[in-house]
Amino acid sequence: MIPTMDQKPAQQLSWEQRLLKNAGRPKSSLKPEYQELKFTLHRKLLDKINLEALATIDNQRVRGEVRQALISLIDSEPTLLSALEKQQICDEVLDEVFGLGPLEPLLQDPTISDILVNGSKQVYVERKGLLELTSVTFRDDPHLLRIIDKIVSQVGRRVDESTPMVDARLLDGSRVNAIIPPLALDGPLMSIRRFSQDKLMPADLVERKAMTRGMMELLEAAVKAHLNIIIIGGTGAGKTTLLNALSFFINPKERIITIEDAAELQLKQPHVARLETRPANLEGNGAIRQRELLINSLRMRPDRIVVGEVRGPEALDMLQAMNTGHDGSLTTIHANSPRDGVSRLEVMVSLANASMQLVSIRQQIASAVHVLVQAARLSDGSRRVTNITEVTGMEGEVITLQDIFVFEKRGLSPEGRVLGRFAATGIRPKFYEKLLAAGIRLRPDLFDEVVEV
Repeated sequence: MIPTMDQKPAQQLSWEQRLLKNAGRPKSSLKPEYQELKFTLHRKLLDKINLEALATIDNQRVRGEVRQALISLIDSEPTLLSALEKQQICDEVLDEVFGLGPLEPLLQDPTISDILVNGSKQVYVERKGLLELTSVTFRDDPHLLRIIDKIVSQVGRRVDESTPMVDARLLDGSRVNAIIPPLALDGPLMSIRRFSQDKLMPADLVERKAMTRGMMELLEAAVKAHLNIIIIGGTGAGKTTLLNALSFFINPKERIITIEDAAELQLKQPHVARLETRPANLEGNGAIRQRELLINSLRMRPDRIVVGEVRGPEALDMLQAMNTGHDGSLTTIHANSPRDGVSRLEVMVSLANASMQLVSIRQQIASAVHVLVQAARLSDGSRRVTNITEVTGMEGEVITLQDIFVFEKRGLSPEGRVLGRFAATGIRPKFYEKLLAAGIRLRPDLFDEVVEV
């Protein structure tokens, strides 16, 4: 039987988390005249049962018994409903109780990579790199705020007028960002970057023409030879996906420390220690930033340090770690080109130490970073690696770069697909000696490869 409100739970568990994966299937929106009925039923259900006590009951049994209670409530309503409408209302109320309400059908759709909520009445999704408007809506802004609060509270964070911006994640690792009034003028805004349950392997990226086999062979060699790699790209360019794929080449015997704002990396090696930042508490104290975690990670005997994204003063500590015995580190930064990426690194390092001379910063970068990998999302929604660039050192006070592979855009097909080719520049990288020292020998024709796509 379902526990009633006068029964106390034996213990409190995260029942919501365990049920979220099973909540909801894609379905059409209810008619507007039934939306009020859905919320009335939701309130009555919450008044009738003690949800906290459900923590002690098996997942499938919980959902089944709550469904039966909900069907009884629906049957007691005077509104005439068809069997299909009853089923639909029942499913949507269960989504409100156990899941994320109107977002559940979108979260169950594997073709969706991004969910963009612009207030309670407008929700966009991205499929195959292209945006499209959906029919999904929330009842009102308070309804949307409740859903946002449910998401962020599951990972120990909060969102309110004192902290109107928040980063969080869903149970499957999907990244969530929310910003609410007064900063959001037209209602709460939320973006969900979906995290694929089918982790893309290096071969998958080659098959999807994100890069050529020769480019992947070069990056595999660079990872195995403990070169320091920075992945560069804009929002949605596939930086984290590429970082996950490259981590596949890390020796499983190595100890890896990952540092992220919102944990989303899924490394498959057996010896991985995951660290995540912490926001400030209600009094504004207790925040732990990436820089503190990075400094602490050096005391944790890492073989490699993987930072989800460098975006501030931690850049200096990352470079120093790369320069002091932690070769093979990987990270990502936002930039539009390898040269822009170097410039951003200079700015971020100066944030950590404003008195540090520019030439000293550039020397740190030139000695620490070996490879820059540029990822981009093209106009047709495809994601490709457009540059693999070597940091060769310095000439005077300027960091010198040379492209090893580039993607050359040649135009668009009648269907709007981007046409081009991956081309090796013919230059053998200076770090090739490091590859040979690590016992890695690449095929001779790799640096002459040209592939049309």
